[in-house]
Amino acid sequence: MARVDFTPNLARQTAIASREVSAETVREALEALFREFPAARGYVLDDQGATRQHVAIFVDGEAVKDRIGLSDPLDENSVVFVMQALSGG
Repeated sequence: MARVDFTPNLARQTAIASREVSAETVREALEALFREFPAARGYVLDDQGATRQHVAIFVDGEAVKDRIGLSDPLDENSVVFVMQALSGG
């Protein structure tokens, strides 16, 4: 099963917890967690279901390629990491 982890700050704001999920894509993994933690959806995804501008998602240490459809594939040992991207200046 793939594992989905969140930064402590994002987890604290949304009450979401890291979990192992059965999923073939990043979208399927996130949707599984959003069913359990619906408040987290708005922090991670925009109104069209794409990754929010200031959120970064990584699969096995690599940034996801499909920020809109989240179709990046997962295998049973994948680790998905969701974090708020830092910006400003």
